[in-house]
Parts: sequence; C-alpha cells; structure tokens
Amino acid sequence: MVTQVTGAYADLYAWENLYAAWRKAARGKRGRGAAAAFEYRLEDNLLRLQEELAAETYRPGAYASFTIHEPKRRLISAAPFRDRIVHHALCRIIEPAFERSFIDHSYANRLGKGTHRALDQCQRWARRHPYVLQCDLRQFFPSIDHAILRRTLHRRIQDGAIRRLIDAILASGAGVLAEEYEMVYFAGDDLFAANRPRGLPIGNLTSQFWANCYLSPFDHFVTRELGCTAYLRYVDDFLLFGDNKA
Repeated sequence: MVTQVTGAYADLYAWENLYAAWRKAARGKRGRGAAAAFEYRLEDNLLRLQEELAAETYRPGAYASFTIHEPKRRLISAAPFRDRIVHHALCRIIEPAFERSFIDHSYANRLGKGTHRALDQCQRWARRHPYVLQCDLRQFFPSIDHAILRRTLHRRIQDGAIRRLIDAILASGAGVLAEEYEMVYFAGDDLFAANRPRGLPIGNLTSQFWANCYLSPFDHFVTRELGCTAYLRYVDDFLLFGDNKA
C-alpha cells in the first residue's frame, strides 16, 4: 500500500511550520544578504508569505545562477530567500511519507545519512566483495522529466493545493538547466516526450529531495528485481558490489 501524505495544505502555511521553515532556511546565513533583509521585518514578511500561500497567489521568483568547478563543473541556480522558506515548509509536510519508501542505502540529503555513513558502508562492502561497479547518471538534474516526477509525487499526495504548489515550483525551474542538457533518444521515444519540460535547479532543497523520489523506483528495481543487495546511491552516483564481474 502506498503511504500517503497526511498533512493538509493548511498545515503547510501554518505559522509554526513557516517559522520553523524560516529557521532552517536561515541556518548559517543570518546577519547577511537576503536572509538578513528578510529577518529585519521577519513577522511582516512571514505574514505576507502566509497570506499568499493561503490565497494560492504565491508565485516563485527568478533564480540567480552561477557556476562552480569543484569537484566538477556545475551550474547552481539559487532561489530567492523567501522561496527557500516555502521549499522547507513544503518538505516538512510531504517528506515523511516519501522517506518511508526509500531504501536504506540511499544516502544523499536524508536525516541520519550523508557522505560519512555512505563511505563507511562502502568500506564494509568492499571488505566482503572483490568487485564493484561505479556508475554516474549523465546530466541527471538537467534531464529530469517533469511529467514523470509529477506523477511520482502526486501518487502520494491527494491535496489539490499542495499539488498545485509543487507544480508551480516545478514550472519555475523548467529550462533553467536547458543549456546543460543534450537530448538523448531511446527506442520508442516520441516527440511529445522529447519536448516535455525538464530539469531541476541544482541548489534547491526541493530538487535534492525530489531527486530521491525520482530515483526511488530505480533503487527498488536494482535491489528487488535484480537482487543486488550491496547497492548504494548518493544523488546521481551509485555503486554495486559483487563477488564476480557478472
């Protein structure tokens, strides 16, 4: 049975949830830049955001993009600070239902996981298995198909207002990474699928969380259908350990 999101849209824009979301969004940023400007009139700004969410008039702002080169070149797209508060508020409501469906050995952007625990697990499996296959999903964030992701998210969310907010956030990032993506065609593809909106801005909390939702069916396919229990994924990198090359 599919675990459903139990929180209602009103829970998302409740003052307690928005305040907690602001604290998370401001962590490590208080006293500087957009975070400081928002905090200067914190109550007014949160109330305005609450009113927009309640009336469903909230619209995401434009992204600020910049490039980093460590460990590899990536185009980062930063959402306005008030939008990052909405991202945290949304994830606080919907994440628990999805979290319960993830495999244990998916380590990115999850409470109690992270790089150190992923490395520890890799070392344990490396001592038990002589072979490892290391893979990377090419152009992962730029290639994410919005229609597929939307179906994945909506399957667990019945609240129409939450669905509409998700759709608005998704649409705001469509095309942000267009120049980073080179279309790849497979047998059976049609032009309608090829022209669907794609891409999640690297840097959003929602993008990190939705990446796990998007790849969760793949994780279960590898572990259940292929029977590879020594499988680990961190965002778009994954490892399969085994006793032979086959």
